[in-house]
Amino acid sequence: MRFAFIREHRDRWPIVRLCRVLQVSTRGYRAWVSRPLCERQRTDLKVLAHIREHYALSNRTYGRPRMTMELKEAGLDVGERRVGRLMKANDIRPVRTRRHKVTTDSRHSLGFADNILDRNFMADTANRKWAGDISYIWTSEGWLYLAVVIDLFSRRVIGWAASDRMRKDLAIRALDMAVHLRNPLSGCIFHSDRGSQYCSHDFQKKLMEYRMIPSMSGKGNCYDNAVVETFFKSLKAEMLWRQSWPTRHQATAAIFQYINGFYNSRRRHSYLGSISPLAFEARAA
Repeated sequence: MRFAFIREHRDRWPIVRLCRVLQVSTRGYRAWVSRPLCERQRTDLKVLAHIREHYALSNRTYGRPRMTMELKEAGLDVGERRVGRLMKANDIRPVRTRRHKVTTDSRHSLGFADNILDRNFMADTANRKWAGDISYIWTSEGWLYLAVVIDLFSRRVIGWAASDRMRKDLAIRALDMAVHLRNPLSGCIFHSDRGSQYCSHDFQKKLMEYRMIPSMSGKGNCYDNAVVETFFKSLKAEMLWRQSWPTRHQATAAIFQYINGFYNSRRRHSYLGSISPLAFEARAA
């Protein structure tokens, strides 16, 4: 352990001084350095290389449990204790960011739908329960508005749209993308908050056209739409809040990459048994 400490800090202090302070001989240290690596050390180096690779692929978001699952899926026989030890020793930790703030304005005179979903976020099959919401992302050019649609069965983002303004058609564009991708049967529940975009006549007309059943959260209760709020929190904490965005175009491109290149295809969800939405749908097919 003392020899390892010397090797780790040899760039800051002279080796001779470190050996004297720790009461070991320089000859003993050099013999330790030249000693061949044991099997455990070689395995640690191999596991560490995989950890660094998957850490980068996860946008620096995976901690010990998800990292262990990634490595096991890659064919490595490792446990959480070993993964945790290597991550801690090499200062590999998930990046933490500020808390997500819920932003919904339901101050309008439009009608509301009943809360049919009633926080029952479980679905037996795909395209039976969808949920949507809108959030804001700050760029140097001003706000970027993002609308998404999520299938509650697999937590997959199946529709999204971004705009420089809170246009009436923002939520409709996200819904249209989802419908064109999934082609749901009649009776699919669409849950949202009480925002004016979802209460508008045009959006409700779209739901009728697609034979969907509207459902809305209670007044000022973000927990009624917790799945979508959790997605926005993940999106911002795992990518958007880690840097500034000079343009809306750059932020939109990054959101596209996050949704299609990571969230749907790679990100492990504890609700899904720690696999990705696409893997969950493939398993259920």
